Amino acid sequence: MERLPEIRDIALQKGGDKRLRSFSIWEICQFMLKIPPDTLRKKLADNPTLPQGEVAADGRQRWFTLTEVNELRRRIKFRGRLLLPERPKGRAIRTAVANFKAGGGKTTLAQHFAHSAALDGYRVLVVDFDTTAVLTQAMGLRDVDASHTLWGVICRDLYQNSTENMPEQVQSIGALRAQDFIHNTCWPTIDIIPASAETAFAEFALAKFRKLDPKWDYYAAVDRYLNALPHDQYDIILFDCPPAIDQKALNAFFAADILYVPTGPTYSEFESTAAFLRQLARASGEIKTDFAALRVLLTKFMSSDAQHLATQAAYQNGYGADLAAHPLEWTELLDQPDASRESVFETDYRQMTREEWKTARRSFDLAYAEFRETVMQVWLENEP
Repeated sequence: MERLPEIRDIALQKGGDKRLRSFSIWEICQFMLKIPPDTLRKKLADNPTLPQGEVAADGRQRWFTLTEVNELRRRIKFRGRLLLPERPKGRAIRTAVANFKAGGGKTTLAQHFAHSAALDGYRVLVVDFDTTAVLTQAMGLRDVDASHTLWGVICRDLYQNSTENMPEQVQSIGALRAQDFIHNTCWPTIDIIPASAETAFAEFALAKFRKLDPKWDYYAAVDRYLNALPHDQYDIILFDCPPAIDQKALNAFFAADILYVPTGPTYSEFESTAAFLRQLARASGEIKTDFAALRVLLTKFMSSDAQHLATQAAYQNGYGADLAAHPLEWTELLDQPDASRESVFETDYRQMTREEWKTARRSFDLAYAEFRETVMQVWLENEP
């Protein structure tokens, strides 16, 4: 155990903290601000107080940090409007990404949706419910104190909502502030409530705590926590759930507005997804959970594979409008070790041809556009 950090560093293949790359004018204009490159170059030339980026060594391209891109969003007008994303009034919309089967693409989907939303100009909070902490590590966090993870959020809620005498550990966590559980990532507009392998005992501890105070509605802990945050602190909140309907996951389902269920394109995964939704329906009856929207999303999909197409037809027949229209195509960019994984958006397109990079991100862009449309619909329905 003493060599665990050293072994983890070797596995991550990184010599230090994870850093977000910069973005070129071509990339910013085509995928982020969606304005002509010549328009942006002229606005930069006309107003030297705008972020000017950093000129590449070859002198051919300017590169901007995401913080600089977001300042451009706030200060540049195109066709009479600022380049900020649409944001209805009210609290952030919460989406749980969940299924039974490990390896179905839950973490990949949560990671890419978070990155897509951040590139779109939204402020994002991700909550890692899975003690394998893959998303936490992919976001660049390591050696997180267990008391400052999702487990700490639940312990704090118990301390604040119980009249019983609690163990010393719960009392110490109960004294923490709400913001103490939120950690920055290398993405300036993405924060995370992380997970830790050290909290794998949480299921046993929660069972014990429920016996100490049977009146404590443990499944609402995360919902109460998020409700207490300032409504304008975040725009989109994403939950990366464990491959189980456990006590932590029930917190995610109770707090979520939208449920996304990623699943592979095989018949066994079709059966697993159906079982997951049946059991979740029974659990939801116990805790009175209603989702404003449900989307089943095929992942690792190959349109040239006859079995994948047949499975897609079965999903369409079974789930109809709840099946996401745009599956995530399989790409070699996703075939990475869990802890060191980079999203398509973190990958520098100079490592390949622009067309290869655009092809790799195309299905993610389509899936995100559908996700954003779903979020916006729920947002507008709940707008005060």
